[in-house]
Parts: sequence; structure tokens; C-alpha cells
Amino acid sequence: MKSVLAITDDTVLATSVIVNALQELGNGDVANCDSQIITQAFSLNKLPLGASSMDVVISICRSAFPSDQMLEEISRVLKPGGVIFIHKTSQSVAVEKDEIKAKKPSWAIGSSFSIKKPAKILPKIQIDDDSDLIDEDSLLTEEDLKKPQLPLVGDCEVGSTRKACKNCSCGRAEAEEKVEKLGLTSDLLENPQSACGNCGLGDAFRCSTCPYKGLPAFKLGEKVSLSGNFLAADI
Repeated sequence: MKSVLAITDDTVLATSVIVNALQELGNGDVANCDSQIITQAFSLNKLPLGASSMDVVISICRSAFPSDQMLEEISRVLKPGGVIFIHKTSQSVAVEKDEIKAKKPSWAIGSSFSIKKPAKILPKIQIDDDSDLIDEDSLLTEEDLKKPQLPLVGDCEVGSTRKACKNCSCGRAEAEEKVEKLGLTSDLLENPQSACGNCGLGDAFRCSTCPYKGLPAFKLGEKVSLSGNFLAADI
């Protein structure tokens, strides 16, 4: 037998209202229900019932919904898994609109249970051993396989801050001697400039007083490179 509590903020509550509410909840067998009615219940601080003693609580509201304190009392007297049914109406007859149905959790406060975590399923990767694999060595060309040529020790350029050694055999001493005869400084070789714009075109375009007379053609603003033919030539 189910225990049913009906509360209202009114002074009276018709039995037919309780029967209609139970039918709304699917409990039409009123004969198997132990019903209790409390009128003007919303003015009470505490319901005169024990904790977890009611299977169903029906609240008929005429003016306003139950307060938070009354809702806490309803939750207290409801059994785990119990049902609450709230009607708001201007008369002592329940109407289908403005109604709330809720169910108290089936577990009690302080209870514990284990949560089963789903097992992680790792994605399956299928490797086809028969698939064509590219040999990385086949991507290299003959040019890539050539051993890089390192510059020779003592292979230097004329015009740098270094000077030829006493027993110079790389041609630096001869180049410095020819540059010295031309009267060129390191600044003229490192960053050649021209007021007329013809100094870099070659001796055919240079004037008689050009400081670059005797040097091969070059680009203005770029370092003058002395070729092997120039170093072998006699000035």
C-alpha cells in the first residue's frame, strides 16, 4: 500500500482533487493508497511526518507555489524514488496547466556507488607490408652524392684585412704587389664607387686619371674580384 500526502494552502481540500491527481500520476487504485491531508500546510515550518515516510506528495496551490523551505520538507518526507505532484489553480480543483511532476532520486544522501568507466578502445592501424615503399637513396641525384669541396688553406682574396705571409705561395703577395702599384686602397676594392659612372665598365671607358685603370670590369658597390688572368698579366 502506497502512502500519499496531500497538502494545500487552502482551508479545505476535496477528496476528488486527490483522486484526479493520483489518476494523473497513473495511480488510479485509490483503495490501495493510505492518504493523509494537511490544509494550510504552507504556513507550517515543518511537516508533522517522519523522514522518508511518503511514496507520493500532492501539493494543491491556490495562490503561489510552495516556498523553498516547504520544498525541502517535501523532499525530506519523500522516500527515495518518491513522486511529487504540484498543481497551481485559482480554485480547489486541479487543472492540467501550471503543474510540476518530479521524482526524488532513488539513492539516499551519503550513499556511494562505483562508477564503471568504459574501457578505452585504441584505434586499430593496419599496415600493408605489400605496399610499395620508396627508397630514400633513390631520390638523391649524382650531384647530391658529390663530396663538397672545401676551400684550400691560404686561398685568400686581395683587399681583405689579412696580409700575405713571408713565404706566400698562393699568389696573394703578387696580387698585393700589383694592387699597390695601381695605388688602390682596400676601400676602393671593397666598395668601388664612380663619380662618372664609367669606372666599372673597363679601361676603354675610363679616363686617364681613373684610380681603377688597369683593373678588369666590375659592378659598382660590389667587391672587385681579381681573376687569375689579371694576376698573371704584367703591368
